[in-house]
Order: sequence, then C-alpha cells, then structure tokens
Amino acid sequence: MVKIKRAYEAPARGDGKRVLVDRLWPRGLTRRRAAIDQWAKELGPSHALRKWFGHDPRRWAEFRRRYRLELRPQRKVVEALARRAANGPVTLVYGARDTAHNDAVVLERILERVHPRRSGRR
Repeated sequence: MVKIKRAYEAPARGDGKRVLVDRLWPRGLTRRRAAIDQWAKELGPSHALRKWFGHDPRRWAEFRRRYRLELRPQRKVVEALARRAANGPVTLVYGARDTAHNDAVVLERILERVHPRRSGRR
C-alpha cells in the first residue's frame, strides 16, 4: 500500500516505511521530527523542473510528463519501492504545500501501475 503525506504532518503508526521523495530536505524540519526511513533524493524532480513548475497548477500536466521522463533512468529504484509497497505500507513524504500538485502524487500513480490496488490516500 502506498500513501502520500506532507513532511510537516506528524508521523503515524500506519505510515510504514516513510520515504522522502524530494531532492531538498523540507525547511525547518528536524530529522527526528520527520521520522524518515529513506531519503530517495534520486526520485525527486530536478532543480530545473522544480523551478520551471513553481507549483503552478496550469503547468501540472506538463510537469507530470516531464517528471515521468526524468524518472525513467531511476526505474530500478522505482521498482524496488513498488516491491516494498507490495509487502507493506509505504508513505511517500514530500515538502510542498500544494497537496494535489506535487511529485509524490505523480510517483504514487506510477507505483499504483506497477502494483495495482495497493495505493491509497490518508
């Protein structure tokens, strides 16, 4: 099962393995408070893509397309994460304020395609 959650939300018992999927550590958040089990920097969008997107919902469709292209070289990391999710809960943790337009939303859908019916939101 895959869930997504903002880094600033308190960890919960049902989160399972908490994986930060941003290249940058969330501002003002201590490692202890974040309770991150894995920091998968390589799964975060590139600096150039993040800057171009700027969390502008009008650019969402193009962001998703470009981000998927950026993830192609990370296929083994994505597949490993999908296998982990097939064996227990995984929470993709992200720092963005926008809960609907961020990299974790895209990655959750990719993982859902790898292992259907194992995804869910809190």
